[in-house]
Amino acid sequence: MPRRQLRRALPLLLLGLVTGLGACEPRDAQPPAHAPNTRAETTHAGASARVHAGAPDVVVPFRVPADSEMPAGEVGAAIRRGRAMLVATRESLPAFARSGLQCVSCHPAAGTTPNAMPWVGVYARFPQYRSRSGTVQVIEDRVNDCFLRSLNGRALPPASREMRDIVAYFAFLSQGVPVGARVEGQGLPTLAAAARSSGDTTRGAALFAAECARCHGDRGQGSAVAPPLWGARSFNVGAGMARLRTAAAFIRHNMPRDRPGTLTDAEAVDVAAYVVSRPRPDFAAKAHDWPNGDPPPDVAYPTTAAPARAAGPR
Repeated sequence: MPRRQLRRALPLLLLGLVTGLGACEPRDAQPPAHAPNTRAETTHAGASARVHAGAPDVVVPFRVPADSEMPAGEVGAAIRRGRAMLVATRESLPAFARSGLQCVSCHPAAGTTPNAMPWVGVYARFPQYRSRSGTVQVIEDRVNDCFLRSLNGRALPPASREMRDIVAYFAFLSQGVPVGARVEGQGLPTLAAAARSSGDTTRGAALFAAECARCHGDRGQGSAVAPPLWGARSFNVGAGMARLRTAAAFIRHNMPRDRPGTLTDAEAVDVAAYVVSRPRPDFAAKAHDWPNGDPPPDVAYPTTAAPARAAGPR
């Protein structure tokens, strides 16, 4: 081709190359849409917002992949390591998990129990906007929220092998779930009673002694079969389970472990009110939560944004 013709054709060739590269981008490279971590959280305004359109109106059945579906080789090994760390977090990551809880204390059966904050489908729901941080989070941020709060520990380096293994397990549990879709049984069912009641700690203490102490201890100290619910080895005040509505929804549908679902909504709220009122470790960064001044009504500590919001615009 003569040089003059080549100069004229070059822009069109470049345009075709760019267009072709865009067409070859895989669908799963697109960031997923938001779906709330718990259905209970959707009851207050500003809890979260979708980042992308994704498939927010798609509801898929709850399905736990069989171990036989794990890929061979290094990917399968990473998935198994990730699951093992989530099941035995204290033993696997003692420098990062300093409470007496494991990840599965709040996500039973390795995150495969519906209506118990399962991890099935969670990989397909990130990135997502989190009002607690006021930022768009990737899944590694969400994992570290739990290490810092529920495990009262330290954040994992996002690029560490441990974090990659944990994310690999989440991805395995979410295979086949469309990006941004809602999975049946995700999160926690909403309790109507929790939205209008602050609970009764006196009734809650009596119910705890009758229904919970045999596993969690009469002082909430935990045992070989159940985690501590308050005290120095429990989750800290910044954890989601330290909030009344989250704790009540979890208790209602998953406790007592040997007879789940036997408590009424009101009884679950009373037990939750008693548990969250007990002393537990502080979370130093809690004052910076909900920076836009939009905390849920059951947040029991002040934030730096709250006075500014109360004062209104200047």
